[in-house]
Formats: sequence, structure tokens, C-alpha cells
Amino acid sequence: MEAAITFPSLGGRKIIVTGGASGIGKATAEILVANGAHVALLDVAENLSRVAAEVGGIGFHVDLAEPSGIARVVQQVAEKLGGIDGVVNCAGVVGGAALPQLDLHTWSHALAVNLTAPFLVCQAAVPWLVESGKGAVVNVASGVGLQPTMGAGADYAASKAGLLGLTRALAMELAPTVRVNALCPGVTRTPMVDFVLNQATDEQRDAFVSRYPLGRPAQPEEIARVIVFLLSDAASFVTGATYTADGGRTLH
Repeated sequence: MEAAITFPSLGGRKIIVTGGASGIGKATAEILVANGAHVALLDVAENLSRVAAEVGGIGFHVDLAEPSGIARVVQQVAEKLGGIDGVVNCAGVVGGAALPQLDLHTWSHALAVNLTAPFLVCQAAVPWLVESGKGAVVNVASGVGLQPTMGAGADYAASKAGLLGLTRALAMELAPTVRVNALCPGVTRTPMVDFVLNQATDEQRDAFVSRYPLGRPAQPEEIARVIVFLLSDAASFVTGATYTADGGRTLH
């Protein structure tokens, strides 16, 4: 059995994870709770309460595509947990429509969830992150934000590239009190990715995976471990960085 990786500095930390009901967000919440953190899972999923109970966190139902409710929910998290020490912006949507078929609603929805929501969550959480003295933010972008792929969609690529720019800007603005970093995963076996792969032919799936030198998709916990590292004191001198965990696709 693989030995568990522990992060003692996370004990007692109060951390928001958006998109926490599934995939990378859920895996991140599980590792955080296992390391003694208090975790608030923000999601729109109907099964949020069940997942939150399973991982040992607290669920807060919020539609991140609706800006008006985000600050209120962050306030509720801070009141419930007694502060906020960290934020993981993991929620995301992918469209995949080619430019001629990409309508304005789909474009706007991708930017709302993938870029505007992380901005609003961070903005609302700043007072508590600063008060923490060890505040940390991890924005989960994508390898597509560094090097677009056919089929990912201009809406997804643009929103994730924008999230990398937001990360660097916040890292400068919030230093030295709050660290802000980004992680760019490659293809990961999440419900969103599985849905896309299930629509593809065997030939298309083989071609997709062949772009990755490691020859396979990641498991959610492989990405989650990097996120948790960036939140922890093990990354205490890391800010404004863009980490890749993409199986070598972009070969940084």
C-alpha cells in the first residue's frame, strides 16, 4: 500500500474548496481533512451534502455562475469555520464547441465559472486570509491555459489562461501576507473529463492520451496532492508560480 503523504502544518486550517463535490475538488477535500484541516465545500451539485459528510467537511450550496451570491456564501463559511486560511478555486466548466458554433451564452458561462468566480471568491476571502497570517490560494487552471488543444474550446482556453494572469496579479498584490499560486493539471479522470472521453471514438481517445509522455490520464488524488502541497507550509516560499501536473504534455 502506498504510504500517505502528510502535511502537519495544515492541522486546524480553515479552507474553502470550490467544486468540492466531485473530481479533483473532492480528492483535495479528502486529503485536507485527513491532515486535520476544516474544509468548506462550495458546489452546485445536488449530492453536495452527502459528499461533504463522506469527506468530513461542510457543504455550502452556491451557483458560481451567479456572482451575486458568492460573497454571501464566503461570509457564511468564515462565520461557520471561524475564519478562512486558504482557498482552492477548483470549480470549472468546459464547453468544447468550435468557434463557429460557440455562442455568447456558452462563452460567458465559461468565463463566469472559470475566471470571474475565482476572482470573487478571493476578493471576498481576503480579509480573513490576511488575518490568518498564513493565507494561501491555489487556482486550478489547466494545461490548456498554457498550450491549447483541439477540442477544448476557445472559451475554456481563454478562461484558464486568464486565471493564470489573475494568479500572478493577486500574488503581487497580496504579498507578503497571502501566497497565491496556480496549478495546471493535464487530463484527469473526473466526471467532466469522463463525459468528454465517453463521446470520443477509441481512435480519438488513443490519440488524445498519446499526447502525454506518461501515457495515461491522472487520477484526481495525484492532482490533489500538488494542491495540498501548495497550501501547506512546505511551499512557504512559493507564490506567483504556475505548477504543471500534466503527465509531461507541455514539457515545462
